[in-house]
Amino acid sequence: MNFDSPAAPAPVPPSHERLKFTGEGGEYFRIWIVNLALTIVTIGIYSAWAKVRRLQYFYRNTQLAGSGFDYHGKPSAILKGRIVTFGLFGLANAAMEFNPAVGGGLFLLIAVVLPWLLVRSLVFRMRNTSWRGLRFEFRGSVAEGYKVFLLWPLCAVLTLGLLVPFAHRQLSAYLRNNVHFGGMRASLAARPGEFYRIYFMAGLLIMTAPVVVLLLSLSTALGAGSVPPVEAIWLFLLVAVLFYVVMLSVSPYLIARVQNLTWNRTTLGPHRFRSELKPLRLIGVTLGNLLLTLFTLGLYRPFAAVRAARCRIDAVTLLPGESLETFLGRRGEDM
Repeated sequence: MNFDSPAAPAPVPPSHERLKFTGEGGEYFRIWIVNLALTIVTIGIYSAWAKVRRLQYFYRNTQLAGSGFDYHGKPSAILKGRIVTFGLFGLANAAMEFNPAVGGGLFLLIAVVLPWLLVRSLVFRMRNTSWRGLRFEFRGSVAEGYKVFLLWPLCAVLTLGLLVPFAHRQLSAYLRNNVHFGGMRASLAARPGEFYRIYFMAGLLIMTAPVVVLLLSLSTALGAGSVPPVEAIWLFLLVAVLFYVVMLSVSPYLIARVQNLTWNRTTLGPHRFRSELKPLRLIGVTLGNLLLTLFTLGLYRPFAAVRAARCRIDAVTLLPGESLETFLGRRGEDM
């Protein structure tokens, strides 16, 4: 007979939690049109309140495990920051009119101060972001901020763009590695080479535009004697459309590939993430949003923002390393 105690049941692995965006275009349109009207009436003063309303709408409609995120920033604090920023630029512009040397010095001073302001804005943004009552934190140093916001972009310019992927990787690492939530620190394991591969493919995409134009132009020139004028006009329009479609596709292609790379290489304590954003889908959404915004004279912008947010957010999944209820319960005991 076997008197051994029965084996303990294997722990049930925590289920994956897909992020979901629940906002609707018509709903956000009402917020957007009020924000726009009040910003115009108040000569821009209401823009700080408009920003808070916009962020709260998109945060609260971003759902994880049935709970939305939230934004707690005060409009008055945002307004003060904008007054300081616009005041510095206005003073520098005015000085350029009277004394270019003084104006240039002020712009140089702004360039030196700007990284510090950006780091402070990241601290403010994370501190006022929460999920299920827990606040995020950003603990990036100002010294590192000067590197990612000033040094590496400057190096990218001086190397004629060769260091752009490296600068992008350093910025992404700075933004991820310094985020803390519930006693856990986020970490990005993406390597510079992975960013270079993405930019290389984007470069190939850019090169297809002039190649298509060249080939179609050569075919037109070779058949110039036999191509009717009307067909030549349609061919020219086709070339122009193809050129602009390819060029406009580069940005959403980069966004999709970089989103997948950074989320798939990000951890938060024991938790991992997966992003499955299809570049062609984001390209289609972006081009469609652009056309509809142009045809509606800008009125489609809030609908476009909702479509873009849903496309990008719904592609991300949290792969918990432990039950979220266990994590939240432990945090409750620590508080």
